[in-house]
Amino acid sequence: MAKEGSGSILQFAPLQSSVDEGFWHRLSSLKLNKFGIDDSPIPISGFYAPCSHPQVSNHLTLLAESLLSDSNDESTMPSVIRGNRNRCSVPGILYNTNTMEGFHALDKQGLLKAEAMKIWEDIHSGKAVEDCAVLSRVLLISFADLKKWNFHYWFAFPALALDPPATLVDLRPASQWFTLEEAESVSTACNEWRNSSVTADVPFFLVSIGSDSHAAVRHLKDLEACQRDGQKLLFAFYDPCHLPNNPGWPLRNFLALISARWNLKTVRFLCYRENRGFADLNLSLVGEALITVQQGWREQQCVPNAVGWELNKGRKVPRCINLAKSMDPTRLAISAADLNLKLMRWRALPSLNLEILFSLKCLLLGAGTLGCQVARMLMAWGVRRITLLDNGRVAMSNPLRQSLYTLDDCHNGGDFKATAAVRSLQRIFPAVEAEGIVMAIPMPGHPVSSQEEKSVLEDCKRLNDLIDSHDVIFLLTDTRESRWLPTLLCANRNKITITAALGFDSFLVMRHGPGPFNSIPNLKAETEDSLAAGMDNLVLTNTDGQHRLGCYFCNDVVAPTDSTSNRMLDQQCTVTRPGLAPIASALAVELLVGILHHPNGIFAEAEIANSSSGGNFELPLGILPHQIRGSLPHFQQMTLLGHSSNSCTACCSTVVSEYRKRGMQFILQAINHPTYLEDVTGLTELMRSANSFQLDWDDDIEVADDECVEL
Repeated sequence: MAKEGSGSILQFAPLQSSVDEGFWHRLSSLKLNKFGIDDSPIPISGFYAPCSHPQVSNHLTLLAESLLSDSNDESTMPSVIRGNRNRCSVPGILYNTNTMEGFHALDKQGLLKAEAMKIWEDIHSGKAVEDCAVLSRVLLISFADLKKWNFHYWFAFPALALDPPATLVDLRPASQWFTLEEAESVSTACNEWRNSSVTADVPFFLVSIGSDSHAAVRHLKDLEACQRDGQKLLFAFYDPCHLPNNPGWPLRNFLALISARWNLKTVRFLCYRENRGFADLNLSLVGEALITVQQGWREQQCVPNAVGWELNKGRKVPRCINLAKSMDPTRLAISAADLNLKLMRWRALPSLNLEILFSLKCLLLGAGTLGCQVARMLMAWGVRRITLLDNGRVAMSNPLRQSLYTLDDCHNGGDFKATAAVRSLQRIFPAVEAEGIVMAIPMPGHPVSSQEEKSVLEDCKRLNDLIDSHDVIFLLTDTRESRWLPTLLCANRNKITITAALGFDSFLVMRHGPGPFNSIPNLKAETEDSLAAGMDNLVLTNTDGQHRLGCYFCNDVVAPTDSTSNRMLDQQCTVTRPGLAPIASALAVELLVGILHHPNGIFAEAEIANSSSGGNFELPLGILPHQIRGSLPHFQQMTLLGHSSNSCTACCSTVVSEYRKRGMQFILQAINHPTYLEDVTGLTELMRSANSFQLDWDDDIEVADDECVEL
């Protein structure tokens, strides 16, 4: 809209600020790691660009690169790459206080005047003509509450006030001010200026138009040459404002330069604005202003009044932003850790249930080679709550194979593995809710004295409580007998149970089937009558009628017993090829994720690779096997199926019912009497029958091959 001859005071649209979260992140890092309690002024660089939308103004933006780099120990200024057309650099200063009281006590007007003084000195020294970027400055005061991640801040864009203010004579769209030939030439010249890497971010310039309507864009230092040529002259600047009736804030200091440096009374200016990266003369403005300052105003010692504090919703008050969700390092770690999982759901795995993984509670029995790897794999899948149980200490030989330990954990006899593993997990991922339990697992074949019975029974009860309070149990111990009690307790509570076991060059990974009870009775309130009624629920099949899957002990015909006594060194240690544990651990965790995403969960039927049986559900994660056996010498892997045994020493109905009847006394008897489990399950009688079975051979009769009987 034209305002020809209005004679009103020239009013400017205030500059607006925008702060990227990366700026606060960088400031927090510098404060914590470099500045400490030093509250000295910090140099910063802001960025802005010409308005590029008819309804939206561009803001002055602070980015992470507006501050010094964390590793930049020598430079005192942030590194700014020149030539970016969308980032006109604005030098500035940051005052970050150590306390909220210090923030409020800052002499805001004094700080603003000090920054305005720098602009005034640059005008009189000629620096503003040589490097016009210094005509604009940014002042930021802040207080960073890094405990709550609250940032209190206030921007100022120092501007020199003309006294008296400039008078507006004319203001109209540039397309109405130029002739068609001039408009076309001005657009071309401005586009060339903006597209050159040398001048793209030079925000103040001259536009001269000759008598032949040819336009040229020149640097401010070329003013005298333009005046000698008698050309039509406009003082142009990149205007971030979109308003049709007001020029942007940078014009204020530009007019101060024009008045103080060249003593011009009448100034024609071009508010340069763009559309899609090209000059838009319909959006750009051309105006004419009269400058009549008081005598002495131009003197260097007479610093003009300064204005420029940014308003917050119309009031002169600071702003506050809370970035706890994105700035807290733990939350940032969570966000970064979850990124890959969330990207999976975009395309590859839309059905991935992250909520289940995030809420899962996993108990790892064993914090050795397998336990360390499984814990890390679980965290990679988004599991946040992990408990590790182990009573061993970190030995000098462990850190090379057990990924959560370092040499520091081996000193002074070695730290307990459970606690050292938790420390390591928390260093890797601060958001993990990890707990270490130092405890030995009571084992059959390892008798205890009467003095030790109380302690062992307490360990049994504690293990039962741990299993009861977790969703998934991993059996990762290095002896067969140490897996017996957890297997029994998991079968009793119907828990998802994963076993991983290593040989020298082979491994087994398997999921245990559900326990023999379809429902879990209240053991504390249980009576003999109710138990008898519950016996009807003891089954070898799942709820869908399928034969239930076996546990780690279902294929054994002997009870677990002492496997550690009278062993040589290579038999005492878990001697395996180093690559075996990571393979088995990864498969164990992948097996768990498959169970969690199967519609039938723990009751899911086993599937075998390259088999058409099962597979009634579309499983995006692939088949869900029962057992995975691998062999490194042949680089081979097999998926096998083994059903539950009615003579299993750990999960059959007989053993579970005996445990439910007698509780801890049953466990104590199994520990102290090596043949007790075999007697209870009928394995003793089975072995006796097998030993008494004989074949009578008649050496005189030759039997043809085709008459042989298969036994």
